[in-house]
Amino acid sequence: MEYVFKKKMNISFELAIERVSEELKKEGFGILTEIDIKTTLKKKIDVDFRNYRILGACNPTFAHKALLAEPWIGSMLPCNVIVQEFDNGDVEVGAINPIASMQAVENPALGEIAEIIQGKMQTVIDNL
Repeated sequence: MEYVFKKKMNISFELAIERVSEELKKEGFGILTEIDIKTTLKKKIDVDFRNYRILGACNPTFAHKALLAEPWIGSMLPCNVIVQEFDNGDVEVGAINPIASMQAVENPALGEIAEIIQGKMQTVIDNL
């Protein structure tokens, strides 16, 4: 099982972030966190790295259901979506497959939620 759904895009890095954010919103997700890895690595350890952004996406309704079903599931939230630009200029977007990430949690109620979120994340990537 793949742990990430991904897609190559023929647009700029910044436009890819905008498009991903729009598609997430259509599926009921907001962006709770945004981590700019390139800037962080430069600032913290003076390393040059490619454009790489981690978007922490959250669907509040399903996050609430997951937290009710499994009190420690917050350690796996929010759902991360990666936008990165490789040295050759290729831009790719990848979203976590929640079923793959939650396989270790043996909770049938959580499995049902993960299946729904999996469909939503796949739709986001498919619609880019």
